Amino acid sequence: MKRRALLSVSDKTGLVEFARVLVAAGIEVISTGGTKKVLDEQNIPTIGIEEVTGFPEMLDGRVKTLHPKIHGGLLGRRDLASHLEAMQAHEITPIDFVVVNLYPFKETIVKPDVTEADAIENIDIGGPSMLRSAAKNFASVTVIVDPSDYDKVAEEIKVTGQTSLETRKSLAAKTFRHTASYDALIAQYFSQIVGETTPEKLTLTYDLRQTLRYGENSHQQASFYRSILPKAYSMASATQLNGKELSYNNIKDADAAIRIIREFTEPTAVALKHMNPCGIGTGPTIKAAFDRCFDADKVSIFGGIIVLNRPVDLPTAEVMRSIFLELIIAPSFEADALALLAQKKNLRLLTLDFSEKNTEEDEFVSVLGGLLVQNQDVIEENPENWQVVTKRQPTETEMQALIFAWKAVKHVKSNAILLANEHQTVGVGAGQMNRVGSVKIAVEQAKAAGKLEGAVMSSDAFFPMSDSVEYAAQNGIQAIIQPGGSIKDQDSIDMADKYGIAMVFTNVRHFRH
Repeated sequence: MKRRALLSVSDKTGLVEFARVLVAAGIEVISTGGTKKVLDEQNIPTIGIEEVTGFPEMLDGRVKTLHPKIHGGLLGRRDLASHLEAMQAHEITPIDFVVVNLYPFKETIVKPDVTEADAIENIDIGGPSMLRSAAKNFASVTVIVDPSDYDKVAEEIKVTGQTSLETRKSLAAKTFRHTASYDALIAQYFSQIVGETTPEKLTLTYDLRQTLRYGENSHQQASFYRSILPKAYSMASATQLNGKELSYNNIKDADAAIRIIREFTEPTAVALKHMNPCGIGTGPTIKAAFDRCFDADKVSIFGGIIVLNRPVDLPTAEVMRSIFLELIIAPSFEADALALLAQKKNLRLLTLDFSEKNTEEDEFVSVLGGLLVQNQDVIEENPENWQVVTKRQPTETEMQALIFAWKAVKHVKSNAILLANEHQTVGVGAGQMNRVGSVKIAVEQAKAAGKLEGAVMSSDAFFPMSDSVEYAAQNGIQAIIQPGGSIKDQDSIDMADKYGIAMVFTNVRHFRH
């Protein structure tokens, strides 16, 4: 029985070379449209799809392969006499190889001027149908969706004239992943254009970026996937210039750091350890910002992640080089700064596009047996809408410090307390089971560094008791910012008034588990 291959691809990479291997093995090539034109130009003999179906392409190409002589040739089981008899009776020739990749739906919808009509015309119907038919019948049919698989299949054909069952099954699995991803992206697109925010079925699709050496701990396996429509401002789109391969923990920490720094427009440096900022500094230059960031906590920064929102110059690089750091991220590195830092072979240096600080992406968190979905905590707040609830008003300097502290505390794990002046953090209390415990940690940290004087305090959530306010007051804190909203708010207000503290309510909570 003669063998046939059906080739119909939008991505022509490697097509001609692979088609020549098929023809050399005595396999007839069926082709369509642009694919046939390319092969004909290279003098590769082809059979037009209409010669097989006896039906012309129609409806602007929407209907050309949806025909029993195509799908019968793909789905017919070679091990069943009844199938073979039916195929013979209806003059259906088996198709043993299918090489199809789909209309460029993804490439279409990312265009800035794409219309809904353009998107719809780039939804492939016949392609996925052929792929699924071929993959279902992997016992007899070899299906290829990725040009990177041409060489493996070509080598098997050259050696044995056929592919192994193991190869066909593996390619079938890849095909079903491919069509599932394609359909998931279409589902996401239509859900967005109709405004569906809580669909009854959640379809997500990601591309593998890299397999990691291990996960959170050395005995755990891990991989890093990138959104099928990657955002520029994300770790999945960062470019690594130097250093060891990124680890699971590097990526999580770096993601937390770039979320923090997008809060700030002035030159800013963020140092992060274990998903919490250990130092944030701003200044007139990136060097001044980093100096304040480092000065905020010279101990915890050891082995930390650094993110800067300005290009790294040589003076800043010289300071950072003297510290043991895991990773530095910036929009760019000046040539001499990069050369200096790259002398540390293990130091990971990455660049990131800071021009678009994405805020529209949802967050996904896995739990046993399920997934939590929420939008990001990127609510725009206006200090003019905040409420001073105490007798004393904050001074202008205190208000600037409160604004800074409020931007920072939202990125600290709850219960979160952060002390700051108008340019840097000076104490961070994170992840405690009671709020006063976080207050004590932050105060002691600032006190040990000699930075408590003049500091303000921010709290990600309300104070359930007045003890936190009293402890802060007894240690010299003169201004506090918090969401408010406790049934015992008045107790905290009264305590602040007792000590002459200015307290501001934002009416927005930034709790972070």
